[in-house]
Amino acid sequence: MLDQPIVMLDFETTGLSPVMGDRITEVAALRIVGGEVVERYVSLINCNVRIPSFITGLTGITQAMVDGAPPVHQVLPELLDFIGGDTLSAHNASFDEKFLLAEAARLNLQARHQSLVCSLKLSRRVFPQLPSYKLGQLSSQLGIRFKSAAHRAESDAEVAAQVLIHIGKHIGSTYGIAAVDPALLVSVNKLAAAKVHQFLLKQQLASRATL
Repeated sequence: MLDQPIVMLDFETTGLSPVMGDRITEVAALRIVGGEVVERYVSLINCNVRIPSFITGLTGITQAMVDGAPPVHQVLPELLDFIGGDTLSAHNASFDEKFLLAEAARLNLQARHQSLVCSLKLSRRVFPQLPSYKLGQLSSQLGIRFKSAAHRAESDAEVAAQVLIHIGKHIGSTYGIAAVDPALLVSVNKLAAAKVHQFLLKQQLASRATL
């Protein structure tokens, strides 16, 4: 499953919107190949901003931690190089992508990821019966546990990566699709939940025809 690379991304930020001046404070990017995390890039980030007290309360990231962290003009080029042209994924992917693009634009850099896969949207479409798709509740429902505190970038990215891998294995085993690749996940992302089963049945037939 997932034999083509997908990079799972998670940012911790000072707020919800880069348009409103919010910035990133921490990043984790985990490369998934063959159903396993094979490489990772993790760093706190100094964007020269004040960390709101409620963010410190939520994440444990303090002003002192980011003040002593590598500057954003160092981290962002390294992060973009790490992602390269691979497919990018995140849980609520539009949130993380908008921060990635905003920070890249500040430095006149270009993101090069080929496509975007949202593990939250995928979960809603593949497991439509679940009561919650927030990462903490979702992972618990799927039997995936946090190895460290939630609301830190690496911990959240690790769990989101396992959710994505779980989805890939579920699609592969349920529908007998040998190659669950990023293009297939992107297609499922774009469908209404009611259409996913029929779509995957067609992919199953196409997969059998190539054997």
